[in-house]
Amino acid sequence: MARLPRLVVAGQAHFVVQRGHGGAPVFADDSDRAAYLAALREAAATERVQVHAHALLPGEVQLLVTPAEPAALSRLMQALGRRYVAAHNRRHGCRGTLWDGRFRCGVVEPGPTRLQALCLIDGAATESGLTSAAHRLGAPRDALLVDPPEYWQLGNTPFEREAAYRGLLQAGVPPAAAQALRSAAIGGWAAGSPGFKASLADALSRPAQPRPRGRPRRGATSGDR
Repeated sequence: MARLPRLVVAGQAHFVVQRGHGGAPVFADDSDRAAYLAALREAAATERVQVHAHALLPGEVQLLVTPAEPAALSRLMQALGRRYVAAHNRRHGCRGTLWDGRFRCGVVEPGPTRLQALCLIDGAATESGLTSAAHRLGAPRDALLVDPPEYWQLGNTPFEREAAYRGLLQAGVPPAAAQALRSAAIGGWAAGSPGFKASLADALSRPAQPRPRGRPRRGATSGDR
């Protein structure tokens, strides 16, 4: 069976995951992370991709981004790969690939699901990594990042928004919601309500979620499946 084209929708947020080859680290220290962010800043400006959040963890990168056009997301990740991998290999005396195949991404529904994706990435373990959480918690604003509408709706003043967001991060994303977001990204599907997934499937003429396993139940119509 031919592989489905990557599900990318202009103007929608995407939860992107890219892992190190064979589970190997992709960031050794803060200098590596600074180099990646510099490459991300340049590529995002060139390709007109809004960056909402990032988590630079030892073995993988997580991003929440919104492309202006579908092809812009792939171009962004290709540009990142060329610039960061070359700099990483020069610095560490390495050769060959750094990433474990293609990047993975899932389309994220606006509203509560997008806010959960933002919290999931900003709340990723930071003992040996870096996330964009500080940008929304009172640190100097980062020009790379664009806060989605859901963040602005948390309060009328910066203090109110920061306090509300800090509470969300402390509470954490419910495990089922976190798993749904990650599964959508790894599988290349949509994350959100059944109606959102159905509207994407209709608009793009391709599935936006995995089909149920097994045979369709007797008497089921195409709209039931």
